[in-house]
Amino acid sequence: MGRKVLVLGEVRDGSLRNVSFEAIGAAKTISEGGEVVGVLVGQSVSALGQSLVHYGADRVVVVEDEKLDHYTPDGYAQALLAVIEQEKPEGIVFGHTALGKDLSPKIASKLHSGLVSDVTAIEEAGGNIVFTRPIYSGKAFEKKIVTDGLVFVTIRPNNIEAPEKNESRSGDVSSLSVEIKDLRTIIKEVVQKASEGVDLSEAKVVIAGGRGVKSEDGFNPLKELADVLGGAVGASRGACDADYCDYSLQIGQTGKVVTPDLYIACGISGAIQHLAGMSNSKVIVAINKDPEANIFNVADYGIVGDLFEVVPMLTEEFKKLKVATS
Repeated sequence: MGRKVLVLGEVRDGSLRNVSFEAIGAAKTISEGGEVVGVLVGQSVSALGQSLVHYGADRVVVVEDEKLDHYTPDGYAQALLAVIEQEKPEGIVFGHTALGKDLSPKIASKLHSGLVSDVTAIEEAGGNIVFTRPIYSGKAFEKKIVTDGLVFVTIRPNNIEAPEKNESRSGDVSSLSVEIKDLRTIIKEVVQKASEGVDLSEAKVVIAGGRGVKSEDGFNPLKELADVLGGAVGASRGACDADYCDYSLQIGQTGKVVTPDLYIACGISGAIQHLAGMSNSKVIVAINKDPEANIFNVADYGIVGDLFEVVPMLTEEFKKLKVATS
């Protein structure tokens, strides 16, 4: 007898984030053959329900209200708790995103439940579901088993494989009416800096710059390489502190944690705080003039040289490869 597992589909700019589909993959392992139920919360989001079904959800429950147009912990908590009360799941999966990190402890507290956060791997072993998560800024890992009660986890983006998309799958998308009331926070307007290209936290390729880029213009070669590879640009705290780029690009212990397939570190020395945010990348390439830079200790491939010479050369080679394979 499997478990019923709820999966929160996270919507950004009218589209589902990829971590939503990865969460379905996690839920399928946790459910052990049980039902996977997608949940969508927002305003005018029901049209996205079939996307969750195509990636493996058996059905979807939608809570729509104009007060849910923007995320607030109060509003989303009311909506989700109503769904949980109706469905009575044995498991819940969120993405370990800014939204997930904020909302999951609130929901867990209301349910008097434990929470396994920032899960990077899920496996069956000895009849148990084992969750792996990093500790001590990624320097070690711990394995957890939930022995009783609700299995509530958040998963780190880019770590758990999403199921194959199958557009022939069908499933019911139903609505649940919830009165959203007594909100302590009301968002009147969202003003955000224009973001270009791929979402940093979900990018498969990340090109990151450190103090070695020397200026704001120093990021231009990195952006060009990222464009060629279909990746995102990130930065170390040193580059952000020096006003070479915005703090939204910061990767590290006090910034974003990324786990791309390819991470290219340009002019980054490799302070332990930065390594905490990227050391679990699948392949790490370091470019630095200092052969003793700490970044080389975690890199799979190291290039000792001036990034302003090496990065344009890499860009040209990748361009040639794209032309040859197209």
